[in-house]
Amino acid sequence: MTHTPAPGLGFLTVLSDGGSHLGGYLITNPWGRPLEFRLSSAVQPNKVQQILYGPTLGVYLSADLIGKTLVEKASTTVSLIITDSRDVLEVRRVLEIPVVWVAPTAHPEASRLAAEGFAVRDAGPTRGPVLVHPEYPDDVPACADMFQRIGSLDLMEPFVRVREAIAEARKMGVTQRAAG
Repeated sequence: MTHTPAPGLGFLTVLSDGGSHLGGYLITNPWGRPLEFRLSSAVQPNKVQQILYGPTLGVYLSADLIGKTLVEKASTTVSLIITDSRDVLEVRRVLEIPVVWVAPTAHPEASRLAAEGFAVRDAGPTRGPVLVHPEYPDDVPACADMFQRIGSLDLMEPFVRVREAIAEARKMGVTQRAAG
């Protein structure tokens, strides 16, 4: 009997700093060991784009532009994408991969979505719920099964590593370029 390796987990986040947006995508094995890391270029929307996109700008930048690109350019396949950003959860609309949002504690929208049955994991005393996109309720059982297989992996810890890697890359000047 051959053992097939467990698919990777993708940890995707987009940070906003001073008007620029920067994404990081860490792919790990089910135990949290890194397999691949991708970093986006800094994206800084101009005033016209801010006006035209209005309240949809954050989702457009986080999901459609940065998130989708990072996932598509990765060479390692994943069975699940995990994000700590509500805007990034919208990347599920353009990908065939289940995406879950590790919501903060006491977040009003997260509480509502959990009450409506979109929680893969319920909130705990020190953590918010883990939720699927509300337009993909069939992701709940599939994601629950994946979470059972990954066990007690701390879902927030990889985001600490992503943020530290982004900060280090910024110090090195890797992410600096003019937005076009």
